[in-house]
Amino acid sequence: MKVAITGATGFVGSRLVERLHFEGQTVLVLTRNTTFAQKVFPSQAFPNVEIIDSTPISDSWQDAISGCDAVVNLAGEPIGEGRWTPERKQEILNSRKLTTQKIVEAIQIANPKPSVLVNASAIGYYGTSETATFDETSASGNDFLSFVCQTWEAQAQKVEAAGVRLVILRFGIVLGIGGALGKMITPFKLFAGGPIGSGKQWFSWIHLDDIVNLILQALKKSEMQGVYNATAPHPVRMSELSQTMGQVMNRPSWLPVPSFAIEALLGDGAIVVLEGQQVQPKRTLETGFEYQYPNLKPALAQILK
Repeated sequence: MKVAITGATGFVGSRLVERLHFEGQTVLVLTRNTTFAQKVFPSQAFPNVEIIDSTPISDSWQDAISGCDAVVNLAGEPIGEGRWTPERKQEILNSRKLTTQKIVEAIQIANPKPSVLVNASAIGYYGTSETATFDETSASGNDFLSFVCQTWEAQAQKVEAAGVRLVILRFGIVLGIGGALGKMITPFKLFAGGPIGSGKQWFSWIHLDDIVNLILQALKKSEMQGVYNATAPHPVRMSELSQTMGQVMNRPSWLPVPSFAIEALLGDGAIVVLEGQQVQPKRTLETGFEYQYPNLKPALAQILK
């Protein structure tokens, strides 16, 4: 295959590029920062990776999508870093909406066209709840993150009019070295780990290797179409996450981080860690996808040890 990827230098994207390169596929990295991408994917180690400047002021990168077999769109500003000022919220929205719009436009004019677009979304689509369980058929929520996801997905859905198969993966919290877990490890190392907020909020997660495998399956399995939850089948509450991290790292896990401290740091963005949702990957399991890490403790053990 020849696969074009946005967000390729990110947490998930970089692992995906590594896997595709290992399989002998050709990868086009569409990036606004070619210098950084060249450091992440040096040509000597990644001869099958081509880095293409995709700055918004130039549409020339769109020509590169012609002849690709597939496109994976992972682009988007991080949602859990910094306060959600009005400007920051606009960046979070636009980085997803506008990039997806540009990708779809490129696919529509491509000749020949890619056969599939795998587009990221997030379980924030469903809103938050301590009591409800959500699957791919559940309705959307009504908060900011839900609005972002709805807008993001609506842009991606326009590609279907061009006869291109669309797979939308609603990401849970991706666990690996880095990402959200990387920020949680330090307090435990300092014997100051514990649950964030009430500890009752749901934490729907997925191991980095599993989400990469799911993207690869979506690329290759032509019968996959529509929305799939990219989460492990066994979500946990924040208190269980903290307890399990303590067990795996052989550290105490009783020192909670109070809600007001997170709210002071992140403002409205605190919703990302103080509230959650219990999400089940019903359609994902129906595809026959086999998780390497369906349960939290083995996943954390593999990552942290």
